Amino acid sequence: MSVPGPYQAAAGPSSVPSAPPSYEETVAVNNYYPTPPAPVPGPTTGLMTGPDGKGMNPPSYYTQPVPVPNANAIAVQTVYVQQPVSFFDHPVQMCCPSCNKMIVTQLSYNAGALTWLSCGSLCLLGCIAGCCFIPFCVDALQDVDHYCPNCKALLGTYKRL
Repeated sequence: MSVPGPYQAAAGPSSVPSAPPSYEETVAVNNYYPTPPAPVPGPTTGLMTGPDGKGMNPPSYYTQPVPVPNANAIAVQTVYVQQPVSFFDHPVQMCCPSCNKMIVTQLSYNAGALTWLSCGSLCLLGCIAGCCFIPFCVDALQDVDHYCPNCKALLGTYKRL
C-alpha cells in the first residue's frame, strides 16, 4: 500500500548516469589511442540532460596532431660577436675565442722596439760595460703577449712602441 510520493525515487532504469567517469577513463591513462565516447542517452543533438533537467555538453576527446618533419627546414645558427678587447700590460678577463671559456690571461714579456731603443741609447751614453742590457730585465720596457691559461693560445699582444 505504499504509493511512491514525490520524495521517493521510482524503481526502474534512469536516464541520469549513476557515476562520473573515472580519472583513467577521462584522461586515457595507459591508453595509446583515445577511445571515442560511449553513446549517451538523450536527444541526438549531442546534449545530455543533467540531474536538474538542463542540458550539458559531453566531455570531448581530442588528440594533438603529430608534427610532420619539414624537408625544407632552415637550420638557425647563433653567432655571438665579442667586443674588441684592449690588451695592456696587465692581465685581462675575457672569453677565450679558442676554447670558449672565461679566463684571465697569462702574460709573457718579450723584447720589443722600446727595449732595443733603450739599449742603444744607453750604449751611446757610455754604458758599454754591460749596463746597456738592463732594459732586457725591466718588464716595463718590453712588449706583452697575452695567452689563455687553458689552451695556451696567443690572444693578443701589447706593443710599447
